[in-house]
Amino acid sequence: MLTGRTDLHVHVAPGAGGGAPECFYPDLRRIEIDARYIADTPDVADPRKAGHKKIVPTGYGLLIHGSAHAAHSLWQAPPGTPPILADTAELLEESRAESRQRSRRRADRRWLRHMINAVVHPGIAPVDDLWHAGVLAALLLARVDARILASKDVRTVRSAVTAVVGRRRLQQLRDVWRQAHSVDDTDATTMIELARRWCEILGIDPHRQHTVPIPDPGAFPGLLEQALTDFLAVTAGLTSADYQAQVLTRRHTPPDGWPRTNPTREQQTAARQLAERLQRARTRHPETVQRGSVVPPGRLRTRNAVAAEAQIAAGQVPTAAPWQHRTQQPPPKPTLHLAILVDLSGSMHSYAAELSSAAWIFAHAAHRAEAVTTTIGFGDQTSLLVSPRSRPSHILRMQAGGGTHTFCDAVKLADQLLNLRHGRALRLCAVVSDGAVTDKPAAQKLITTLHLAGCGVLWLHPDGLARHTFADTTAITVADPVDAVTRIADAALTALENA
Repeated sequence: MLTGRTDLHVHVAPGAGGGAPECFYPDLRRIEIDARYIADTPDVADPRKAGHKKIVPTGYGLLIHGSAHAAHSLWQAPPGTPPILADTAELLEESRAESRQRSRRRADRRWLRHMINAVVHPGIAPVDDLWHAGVLAALLLARVDARILASKDVRTVRSAVTAVVGRRRLQQLRDVWRQAHSVDDTDATTMIELARRWCEILGIDPHRQHTVPIPDPGAFPGLLEQALTDFLAVTAGLTSADYQAQVLTRRHTPPDGWPRTNPTREQQTAARQLAERLQRARTRHPETVQRGSVVPPGRLRTRNAVAAEAQIAAGQVPTAAPWQHRTQQPPPKPTLHLAILVDLSGSMHSYAAELSSAAWIFAHAAHRAEAVTTTIGFGDQTSLLVSPRSRPSHILRMQAGGGTHTFCDAVKLADQLLNLRHGRALRLCAVVSDGAVTDKPAAQKLITTLHLAGCGVLWLHPDGLARHTFADTTAITVADPVDAVTRIADAALTALENA
């Protein structure tokens, strides 16, 4: 019914789709859909019933998308085609196939819109470079010309892509995808030639660059990811903050096996004492300021006195302050944004328990002292132990073991949560690690970016372990886990006092 073919079948199962939400396998004549898109209602299995479609619109939209490929993606890249050209042609094929499906079955547009959040995710534009801007253009902007999305849907995405590639280059890309929409379903030669033009517009020589460009792991996300996040949030009917919270929960929730304990009386006392020290650091040096007052002593300000009399005569409560005098007040201090990154590799096993307690202490102290803090563990995965502005009721015990593959991800997550590269806040990133991270050049690039943006980076090396010292950091050797926690607290207090 959807494809005009009688030789196809659909396979819906957990993990189906080869790691993607949906996939069409031409040789097997099979459409596969990951069952998690009908997980809440697994008994819904008859797409011919309109009521079933409405219950699982994303799942049915994925079925329509696979059907579009099955009906119209009838070409294959010729043997010997450079992989980057084949991948680019497949990128252009996404909107081309949907355009053909819509022209044949106009009502399918509704369901194709529902599945956008499944096939497009924030990870497809991790950096602001020409290639990834082109990916966003092909997946979203091209769907406007395919009459799947509306122009207003992708307004923020278009602005971000234009900022990266420029108006002239974007118009050239648009000419390519609009021509692709008119290509015959079996015309592989034209699709590969359009892919070649696409690469040339983006400054890529397919004879030298054989594979799709890999994003620079040492670059922070930028305009493209933010625009894509805003688009996906609106599509999901959420605010950008709520959508990002869902993504963080899905990606960085700590493992279920980590134990939870109740805070002891000593830990509660430590949180109160740290909060008091942070408050004193914010108010240590009072300054002389001028304040208005409704009563003497002080200097009479005639204009305010007349205004006060007028307010009284009008039967109003006087708000003007006729008298002005000097007083001692603490100067305004910026809010402290503190990110604590904890190495959870096997060599850091002895530090995990104490730093887990410190995460709870810092979170509660920050709540009382007008500060914002987060603790992130990095190892084989990035785990958000304590999110900003939260007061956890229990102490989540980190478990060390594995490598340090996700240090760069942890730095990017800390920047996303605390805006370490921007803003007027006082920013500090404290890392407890021996420095044996997996990708040192990328890690150094991220650290340097934070340093140049005004964010201090404190690196605490455990004594007795092999160490690697990064540039643009304040490196300190700590004797034990307690010493590491003390050093972090002292650095935060010193930063506040000198702000």
